[in-house]
Amino acid sequence: MTVRLPHAFVGALCVGFALANVGRVGIAPVLGAAGVLGAAGIAVTDPRLRWALLGSAVVAVAWTWGSFRLARLDHSVLAPRIGSAEQAVVEVEEPPRAGSFDQRMKVVVLRWGILRTHEPALLELPLGRAPPQGARLRLIGVLRAPPGPSNGFDEAKWLRRQGIHAVLRGETWRVVGRRGGISGAGDRAGRRLAGDVAPGLRGARRDVIEAIVLGRSSGMDQGLLADFRASGLYHCLAVDGLKVAAVGGGIAAVVLLAGLGSYVAQIAALFTVAGYAIAVGLHPSVVRAALAAGLGSLAWLAARERDRWQALLVGAALLLGWNPYNLLDAGFQLSFAAVSAIFVVTPRVVRALEGYPVPRELAQLVGVSTACGLATAPVTWFQFHQISLVTVPANVIAVPVVVEVLGLALLTAVVAPLSPSLAAAMAQLNGWGAWFVAVCARVFGGLPGAQITSPRAAAALGLGAVGAAAYAWQRGERARAEAGLPPDGDGSAEDRGGAAAPAGTDR
Repeated sequence: MTVRLPHAFVGALCVGFALANVGRVGIAPVLGAAGVLGAAGIAVTDPRLRWALLGSAVVAVAWTWGSFRLARLDHSVLAPRIGSAEQAVVEVEEPPRAGSFDQRMKVVVLRWGILRTHEPALLELPLGRAPPQGARLRLIGVLRAPPGPSNGFDEAKWLRRQGIHAVLRGETWRVVGRRGGISGAGDRAGRRLAGDVAPGLRGARRDVIEAIVLGRSSGMDQGLLADFRASGLYHCLAVDGLKVAAVGGGIAAVVLLAGLGSYVAQIAALFTVAGYAIAVGLHPSVVRAALAAGLGSLAWLAARERDRWQALLVGAALLLGWNPYNLLDAGFQLSFAAVSAIFVVTPRVVRALEGYPVPRELAQLVGVSTACGLATAPVTWFQFHQISLVTVPANVIAVPVVVEVLGLALLTAVVAPLSPSLAAAMAQLNGWGAWFVAVCARVFGGLPGAQITSPRAAAALGLGAVGAAAYAWQRGERARAEAGLPPDGDGSAEDRGGAAAPAGTDR
């Protein structure tokens, strides 16, 4: 990757936002220092020193903003009222997750007694009837503190990073309205998708299809979820860049086949991706992928060179600028580590497979699976204390079917209002794809030694991977030198902004 000034300045924003997690700074002194650095950068004549000073000023400004955002997220009007009971009005932000004894969901507390507020909280309700996402509820609730560390997981810290400082326990509730605006439109679209993507299906097949399309795995069997984790296929149950790219690319292909031209195709893809992201929920991986797709389409419409690294950095900057705690979130780390590895590692794996009887599409799929497996292994170890050893073969076999299941499910949702019987037949066909994905998870996840949970084994695997990567990199650079090619990263085709990532690779 060739580092350009836009890369450097957006990267400086990311560094500044991230530094807020290390320490908070005061607004006045740091902004003053940023002003001095910026003025000095404009005054000096040495280009390198000028950009270094201006970059430092950007870091300082971003650090100040990140400190302000964290202070806002850490502020709570509900925390001092823990232990009290009041009548509350809340809005349901996400689908309920059923546990062994209750169901839990993220909500926004609009009223607590006579207090008007707009603060997120975790709502606990008895098992049974579940409120729909986007519903406005009235209930009598009791505030309690989030639980502390237990079995290596600190739920209070995890919730605090989302701006949640209190758990609201309720027994009975009633719907008194629904939220409006863009979020309300997303709720309606999500409910329609959930109802139309798998009409007539029941059980695990419907659960897998809904998870693939909407990223909602809370209703799935816990044993099957464990197999998805052990096999390295758990990302298939989340909405990631692969699915966002498939949705945008699919609608663009339909528009092109209709003969409406590239401009209409790009605009249609832009609006479709935005609508899909709102419908499934603006999670970090969804926001990153939607931003990358949107920036790519806008760059094409403006006839500018597309730069995937810049799109990745812009996505990171926006997510960190909104919530610097995202840096510590496992989903954020997995998403950006995987995509960065796809950009760097996948082309090298594809080149390594050249000369072998391997189709290019299969080579790209192997490269993507290898890149994601290598990049996410450290994250999964430090976050979950496990590493899947079967992720590459499992993804090579299952991911193409996942893409087909997604496409057919969305087409089923389009057909359902027009022809329910045809949609039901399509759903039955799609159920076999969902069954195949579930079988892959069970088979690979159930293999002996499918995942590592021992620290010694993880350390040995890490050292072996580093050594193998260093050897492969050195060998590849030597081969390129002997062929008279420039070193990787010096303007090679894979690193130029105008080159597109392999189809279906953006997680």
